[in-house]
Amino acid sequence: MTHSDPASAGTAKLRFSHYLLLIFICLVSFVPGIAAIPPLDRDEARYIQATHQMAETGDYVDIRFQDASRYKKPVGIYWLQSAVLKVTGYDQTAPVWVYRLVSVGGATLAVLATAALGAFLFGQSAGLLAGMALAAIVMLGFEARVAKTDATLLATVMFAQGALASVWMASRNNTPAKWAPALVFWIATAIGVLIKGPITPFVSVLTAAALSLFYREWQWLKRLKPLSGIAILLVIVLPWLILITLKSGGAFFNESVGNDLLSKVGDGQESHGAPPGYFALIFVVFLWPFGVMAMRGGLQALSRFRTDPRLAFLTAWYIPYWLVTEMIPTKLPHYILPAYPALLLMMAWAVDSGIASQPYRGRWQIWLERLTLLGLAIATLALMGAGTVLPWVMAHTLPIPGIIAFFTAAAAGIFASGLVLRDNLTRAVQVTAAFAVATLALLTWGVAPAITPIWMSPAINNAFNAAKPCANSVLASAGYAEPSLVFLAGTKTILTSGAGAAKYLLDNPACAISAVDEGSQAEFLQNLPQGEKSVVVAGSVSGINYSKGRKTTITLYKAAQ
Repeated sequence: MTHSDPASAGTAKLRFSHYLLLIFICLVSFVPGIAAIPPLDRDEARYIQATHQMAETGDYVDIRFQDASRYKKPVGIYWLQSAVLKVTGYDQTAPVWVYRLVSVGGATLAVLATAALGAFLFGQSAGLLAGMALAAIVMLGFEARVAKTDATLLATVMFAQGALASVWMASRNNTPAKWAPALVFWIATAIGVLIKGPITPFVSVLTAAALSLFYREWQWLKRLKPLSGIAILLVIVLPWLILITLKSGGAFFNESVGNDLLSKVGDGQESHGAPPGYFALIFVVFLWPFGVMAMRGGLQALSRFRTDPRLAFLTAWYIPYWLVTEMIPTKLPHYILPAYPALLLMMAWAVDSGIASQPYRGRWQIWLERLTLLGLAIATLALMGAGTVLPWVMAHTLPIPGIIAFFTAAAAGIFASGLVLRDNLTRAVQVTAAFAVATLALLTWGVAPAITPIWMSPAINNAFNAAKPCANSVLASAGYAEPSLVFLAGTKTILTSGAGAAKYLLDNPACAISAVDEGSQAEFLQNLPQGEKSVVVAGSVSGINYSKGRKTTITLYKAAQ
């Protein structure tokens, strides 16, 4: 029985050495830069500050950023980060890279689960190709380095979808139902709910519904043991939900469901609205460098899924989720990440089986590939410029890692086009992944930290530590309210207005220090009894506030003695 036969599903598994290879690739792809890149504004800084406050207070139920509640997402990611703080021994003194280890681990688990699913469906070679490709794409490379939910969420999606695929294929091949896939499915779903609410079950529900509607058959879902499974889910999820409901008086549900989830579905939240077609447009950028190959695999799968339940599963995973995300007004690039493994699995199938080399059946497919090739070229040029032009323009520096990344990005783009090694696309995927991993590692480790003007919070914190008059001095910041400054300068950091910064200095002349953005300068000085004579300049930081997209100067003041 060959792996081109759907009945072969489940006959192949990855060896231990394969998993070790993938873990090595993930470490090379995801670890460089996690210690060198400062906390990112604004989401990452809010996540790690909330976890930091859990360690400070010992309260692991409530989620807070300074004195404000932070109820947009459940507690799962904060618990995982807190566990890493404990295990590493850093606790509340942990630097940012410790918090990021959770995302590195989540991304690695997602890669391993993708490879395992690929091997289950299509054989060892296809599984390895899918895992390598996922480890190399830009989007996961970014999310793995950021202490947010999305890399870890992807791991839960992959375990849930892998279990669902096992149940689906067993039903198509008429093999006995087993408990293990159902158990994995419900545990992964429950953890996913604690990480980011409904996303993990939403992916699986869409997949299962699409399959059931297409095949007009729902009985296979009984293999998931829904009654027992829902009980497992409730046992895992309910305890914290009850505790946070009691603690917040119901505010958690108002914020997470009413203000966060429903506002994203109802209108474009936080200026992140975009029209339908957004994810199709950015596809080749965030799936770089595999946009062309993945599109080719997807198109070939689309013409064959009716006769192959493995491809039907992947199609039912990708297309409904993609269409729903296109229809939701609020759009951020990472929203589509849970669908990307399905497309990369189609790519791996097409490459490994040789189908990727077969001609298209329609002229529109040829033109679509040409457009995707154009997008690949643009994305590749952008990454080449990110290592050379960007640091030169923004920081007047040309780091050696950026020069090397210029060539590795170019090589990845060339091999990813399918125009080189077209007679050996398996090798093309492997070489492309190697150059892409090298590019991401070089850009995040050697280039991003060197663009110093954008890292204003570390510079402000360094100036504060150098100038603070007392060991227990607290910083007040006027006009610059980025969460990363709170994480770096301390939970007690005061985010205020120009008038508030002036009052803080007047009330605490011995130990106070205020950082004032140039836009708040006039208000700050107007609220001092003698204007500039009331203060002395303790330092100055100029740079780019990338959250607002503007240059600015922050001046640090102490009270004149």
